[in-house]
Amino acid sequence: MAREAARRANERGAGADQGALAGSKSGRYLDAALAPARCAVVRAGDGGGQRIRTRTDAMNLHEYQARALFRAAGMPVPPGEVAATPEEAERIAAKLDGKVVVKAQVHAGGRGKAGGVKLAATPAEARDHASRILGMQIRGLTVRKVLVTPAEEIASEAYAGVLVDRASQRPVMIVSAAGGIDIEEVAHTRPEAIRRLYVDPRYGLLPHQAYWLADTLYSDERLITQATDILSKLYGVFVSSGASLAEINPLIVTPAGQVKAIDAKVTLDDNELFRKPELAKLRDVEAEPEAERRAREAALSYVKLDGNVGCCVNGAGLAMATMDLIKFYGGDPANFLDIGGSSNPDKVVAALEIITSDPHVKVILFNIFGGITRCDDVANGIVEATRRIRLERPMVIRLTGTNEQQAIEILEKAGFSAGRSMDAAVQKAVELAKAG
Repeated sequence: MAREAARRANERGAGADQGALAGSKSGRYLDAALAPARCAVVRAGDGGGQRIRTRTDAMNLHEYQARALFRAAGMPVPPGEVAATPEEAERIAAKLDGKVVVKAQVHAGGRGKAGGVKLAATPAEARDHASRILGMQIRGLTVRKVLVTPAEEIASEAYAGVLVDRASQRPVMIVSAAGGIDIEEVAHTRPEAIRRLYVDPRYGLLPHQAYWLADTLYSDERLITQATDILSKLYGVFVSSGASLAEINPLIVTPAGQVKAIDAKVTLDDNELFRKPELAKLRDVEAEPEAERRAREAALSYVKLDGNVGCCVNGAGLAMATMDLIKFYGGDPANFLDIGGSSNPDKVVAALEIITSDPHVKVILFNIFGGITRCDDVANGIVEATRRIRLERPMVIRLTGTNEQQAIEILEKAGFSAGRSMDAAVQKAVELAKAG
């Protein structure tokens, strides 16, 4: 009866998923929603559908920090402690008294494939695994801590997450009985295995909605009851922490019939942190990529990409258009970097320092449309930056708008040239990148 009531309530409500991601709508906004820290946008004219991710303000928590939030909310999370040395890992494993898992704590996916998650039968084995994991590089990030937690017997794995859907401007709950693997891959290959539910933020996740989602995961009423409680608390953590993403992958069932959250991921919205100083203290600066940390401190929007044309642009829209044009002319952008609307030369200096720290950059392209941002201030920033930094790559400059003539004069006096055509500047930058 409860199951049928939940089904009917959701069919009547606007929050139902309208077919569990069926048909062509299956991947509609899932990529963007599942990576809220970097909203994925496929750009036109990109020569094969390259995914360019633009940064929104976000702060990732380590797994052990996210687990602490879940545990404080009353969710069933196994115990565990963090170690910074192999000896600490050995002591924690001895305290847990049984098989343990040693897990790298780093803000990157693919830890298991990289060798950052290992099973240990004894404390000595936990120490050996920790000695190999600590200091290893996973996607360019150094592992400085490991989580030591009991190994769980697993009868089944599921996925549960809540995140911000920017299209509907609501939180969306996503669940799947296909847990333990990349949920984006499931969305693309098996869309029928995913169910989502849009939550009205005025009312939150209602009990019958949580039950309806849990009913997707399990047929056993005892498991559904446990999962309903976990999903309700997961949504509570999402709201109370000001998160843009909170997920459990996997949500397991043990052979004894217990539903547990054995992995946790939480991404916080930076814009919420002024209201939550206790969460702001959880930021691990050492775990962030150096360039992204410096960009955040300089109030720049920056995302590293895989190309070789370094970009410094004012305004996110112009930055995206610039990357489109680079692709159109056969090049590859090395980054998304928006210096914003400020007329502060120091921002330009910081931007150049960040771009030149990328060894893959072969040419630097400035594309400035002066409105609030004055072209002469950008020009002064370029001149000042080249005094501080020894530039070994060519630079192409396009400036137009407020005080553009003064800017061109400043640059010419310093030995640089600048043009007014965006197409010409991008073409020249691509040519230099290919030649260099």
